[in-house]
Amino acid sequence: MTDVVVILVMAPDGESGATIARNLVESGLAACVNRVPGIRSVYRWQGEIHDDAEELLIIKTTAAGVEALTERVLQIHPYEVPEIIVLPVVAGSNSYLEWVISQVGDPE
Repeated sequence: MTDVVVILVMAPDGESGATIARNLVESGLAACVNRVPGIRSVYRWQGEIHDDAEELLIIKTTAAGVEALTERVLQIHPYEVPEIIVLPVVAGSNSYLEWVISQVGDPE
């Protein structure tokens, strides 16, 4: 295990994805956000099946910063219930992992 985590967040479109990504990096809550357009999501919401275009955000941050990052996403995300999934990074390039840690501000 490392101190780095990957967080997956779906955005409804490129504009929202860009806003969220820039906010997280500029505020020091994330080291990097990859934006993956062209995702289709099929899901049940309020009793109806939806099939929507979305943009996947792949966010790299630290385990210590997850709570603050989650709070920020909840504040700025247009969805009532945004997808926020945290995945542990069990291994990776030491120099990259150290860079991620160096880019993320102290959450306290």
